[in-house]
Amino acid sequence: MGFTNSEESNPYLVEKLKAFEVRPRSVRDLLKDMAETAYQGRALGEVYSIIVDMVKEPGNTIFLGLAGSMSTAGMWKIVKWLIENRYVDVVVSTGANISEDVYEAMGFSYYKGTPYVDDSELLKYKIDRFYDVFASELDYRKMENLIKEFIYTLPNGAQYSTAEFLYLFGKYLNEKGVDCIVAAAYRAGVPVFSPALVDSGYGVAAVLALRERGHRVVLDMVKDFDQIVEIGKRAEKMSAIYIGGGVPKDYVNLVAVMQTLIGLLEKGEEVYKPLEYVVQITTDAPQWGGLSGATLEEAVSWGKVSFKARKRVVYVDATIALPLIAQALYEEGVVRGGRPSFSWLFKNL
Repeated sequence: MGFTNSEESNPYLVEKLKAFEVRPRSVRDLLKDMAETAYQGRALGEVYSIIVDMVKEPGNTIFLGLAGSMSTAGMWKIVKWLIENRYVDVVVSTGANISEDVYEAMGFSYYKGTPYVDDSELLKYKIDRFYDVFASELDYRKMENLIKEFIYTLPNGAQYSTAEFLYLFGKYLNEKGVDCIVAAAYRAGVPVFSPALVDSGYGVAAVLALRERGHRVVLDMVKDFDQIVEIGKRAEKMSAIYIGGGVPKDYVNLVAVMQTLIGLLEKGEEVYKPLEYVVQITTDAPQWGGLSGATLEEAVSWGKVSFKARKRVVYVDATIALPLIAQALYEEGVVRGGRPSFSWLFKNL
């Protein structure tokens, strides 16, 4: 039986959706086929496609915004792999992600747990809970003490940006064979910024060092921001991958905003240098008004994201999306289209 096709001359019926068929395929092909479906399946496939093109684009400085506590969920080796292969050039992270990976890199373990537990019982046994993950509080303290011992190697009262502090910490850990995110970043020449660094084991370690021996380390956050803004100024073009939202997302977004204001200051004219490729993996929604859920379209109004940018948000748990995207990149063997150097940033350390 024949049916009349109504798509002729209809401007909305252009690109056909393709029903997903079960067959042998790689993760790479899985994501490509998902991009032909709908809802968040299509969004995830399109996010992957944008990342591939972002990585291949020459002259592109790629920022990774890393929020939350992904390292406790087993995601930190993916971040390390992205750095080692220079799929990302600059990391902006919560303090949790770049300390709780150190915990495991030291040889300690996270354990499968459950949220359905008596937490007062866990406290008695000195077990820390991250939703359905358990960790030893005593081993966690050993990680914090390692950071404290590193702080003691720095001159008392020394002043650093977080990027400088973490570069030196990465060098320290690399020499000790503690192979974590900041150690990999040190080897790859990738700066790691953490604008809320003390909201983590780093803050605990710094205060313990201060109270135990009067040994102080000073983090200069204005210098920190100025350095990442300078990276943006020197970049030919900028792009971003956001895992979650929060402070890391806006820290990168503001790099684009600052290019406009610096142009006004130095040249007397507004210079727009928005992100040209940008993706976000999040479970936050926009209607609550927070930055984590703010759409990439909203960012256009600020000059953070180009109105012509290739951009996509996928609303999914990052522990689902990130392994699939990384595995697909590995299978596809994507070759980076040029890598910026940041040797100037650390030359005086």
